[in-house]
Amino acid sequence: MDISKTIAALKAEPGFLEKVGMVLVHNGVARATSRQGSPVASLEVRVNQDLVEAIRREGEAMPGMFRVLVEARAGTFAPGDDLLFIVAAGDIRENVLAGLTHTLTRIKAEAITKKEVAP
Repeated sequence: MDISKTIAALKAEPGFLEKVGMVLVHNGVARATSRQGSPVASLEVRVNQDLVEAIRREGEAMPGMFRVLVEARAGTFAPGDDLLFIVAAGDIRENVLAGLTHTLTRIKAEAITKKEVAP
């Protein structure tokens, strides 16, 4: 996902100017270490895209939300590779934070599985 192009496209949508006061972006990246500090050579990621879409729609339906866009990548990734993009646009900070947090938390917990591969 090209974040700049995605935000430009959002701004061109009818209703954006009247309904959006904040756009938040999440860009999840593969780390070179696990949460416990062990080295990671690569990351194998599986994504349930149907569930991602269902969760995206839920986030977009939350109060004050205008649009939630998600790109969840599956495959084998090296440290530094982009894994998950979420763009959340809505009216006010509290609503947009809630929409992004809900979408991110559910996708990570329910729709994505990862396996770290040691060097």
